[in-house]
Amino acid sequence: MAEEKNEELKQENKVEDTNMESELLKTKQELEETTDRFKRIMAEFENYKKRSLKERDILYNSLVSDIISSFLPVQDNLEKALQSNTEDENFKKGIELVTKQINDIFKKFGVEEIETCGKPFDPELHEAVSNVQDDTLGEKIVKEEFRKGYKIGTKVIRHAMVVVAN
Repeated sequence: MAEEKNEELKQENKVEDTNMESELLKTKQELEETTDRFKRIMAEFENYKKRSLKERDILYNSLVSDIISSFLPVQDNLEKALQSNTEDENFKKGIELVTKQINDIFKKFGVEEIETCGKPFDPELHEAVSNVQDDTLGEKIVKEEFRKGYKIGTKVIRHAMVVVAN
C-alpha cells in the first residue's frame, strides 16, 4: 500500500510539474509579449518626441519669419537712409544705431542675410530681376544686389533681388 501511495504521489507530482512547466512557459510568453509591446511603445514615444520637436521648430521658424518679414521694409528704408548724403552727423549716427539694433535682433532670432554678389545664382535663394553680360564674371554669377534677402536656417524669409551675369 505504501508503494501504491508513493506511486500515486509520483503521478500527482508529475502532473503538477507538467502543469507548472506549462504555466511557466505561458508566463514566459506573456512576459515576452509584454516586453515587445513595451519596446514598441517606447519606440513610438521616441518618434513622437522627435516629430514634435521638429514640428515645434518649424512652427517657431515660421512665426519668427512672419514677424521679421514685417520689419524688413523698415530695415530697407533705414539702410537707404544710411546711404544718403547728410550733413547732420548726429542724425546719421542715430540711423546707424537703429539699424544696428535691428540687425542684432535679427541675429538673436537666427536670421541671416543671403549672400549674393560673386556667388552662383540659386533660384531657392535669389530672385533674378535682370541679366547682363560681364566677361569678368562666370556664367550665372550674381553681379549686383537690388534688395537683400534673409533666411532662418534653411527657410527663406525673403528672396534676394539680384542681377545675374551671363
